[in-house]
Amino acid sequence: MSNPDSFIEEVTEEVRRDRLFGLFRKYGWIGVLLVAVIVGGAAWNEWSKARDAARAQAFGDALIDALDHGTPDERRAALEAIRVDGQQGAVLQLILASDPQADRAATLAALDRLIADSSLPVSYRDLAVLRRVTVAGAEMALADRRTALQGIATPGRPFRVLAEEQLAYLMIEDGDRDGAITALQALMQDQESSGALRARAGQVITALGGTLPETTSG
Repeated sequence: MSNPDSFIEEVTEEVRRDRLFGLFRKYGWIGVLLVAVIVGGAAWNEWSKARDAARAQAFGDALIDALDHGTPDERRAALEAIRVDGQQGAVLQLILASDPQADRAATLAALDRLIADSSLPVSYRDLAVLRRVTVAGAEMALADRRTALQGIATPGRPFRVLAEEQLAYLMIEDGDRDGAITALQALMQDQESSGALRARAGQVITALGGTLPETTSG
């Protein structure tokens, strides 16, 4: 390579370095900011996880302490005094609704609050609907129970098969023996049905004088 060519190349490289340094001086703060954001985000994520874990543990400890109280009234009062954060309220409402024999009215009221809270996930509200229908029993009109269950028995809902099981029992209550057998047979062949549900369905079908489906697994 001749000296002029070498000189031109050196000048070109120098110009490139000057441009690079100039760009870094002009826009380098963006890279620094990105690094700071990434590091800060990771730190925030870890802090959030630790905070959530601490809150969950405190909530669990409070539940255990409340449930250790002697009488149902004392347990309910202790549970209602627990401070909740976010979806912990739904969990607490379900626990409050778990002892209908102690206070049926309070149980139904707790479930109604849970059902009406549109900010909660569908799974919590559907479970509350299912629980309310079973707790209310015959005190709730059969048509109202059927309507409530049909609302959570649609495809994709988390407790669809359990709702369909209860709907089959409503058919029995309504005198529709054949319809109940058909519904329970379908549940025994449903891919989403648990082993326990299939066993219950099979027992009821047998008690009603029906025939068990040939294939009950899947």
